[in-house]
Amino acid sequence: MKIGELSNRSGISVRMLRYYEQEGLLQPSRRESGYREYGEADEQLVRRITKLGEAGLKLETIRQLLPCVLSDRPDFEPCSEVLATLRRELGSIDERIKCLQSSRKILADYLGDLG
Repeated sequence: MKIGELSNRSGISVRMLRYYEQEGLLQPSRRESGYREYGEADEQLVRRITKLGEAGLKLETIRQLLPCVLSDRPDFEPCSEVLATLRRELGSIDERIKCLQSSRKILADYLGDLG
């Protein structure tokens, strides 16, 4: 399939798909005419990239995880390096949540003081 069809099927813009290719996440074959040719495996890969992105992971982390991801579900066979990366990411998310909770409390206190 051409890039436009992959974009329609995946809901990811053509521009983002080209960015994924530039970043080495996607490696479509090329037709003799030079057009990119995507297959089912590429579509699945885009879904996995999207799912990991929705988890708040950055492309560098996604790049590390993709070889371990076995399906569209959160099902993979991690090596110790990947486990360490996931633990760091989870810790980072926990820290951001903690900061947001603190900010929320401060704002709620201001509103509470106003009665």
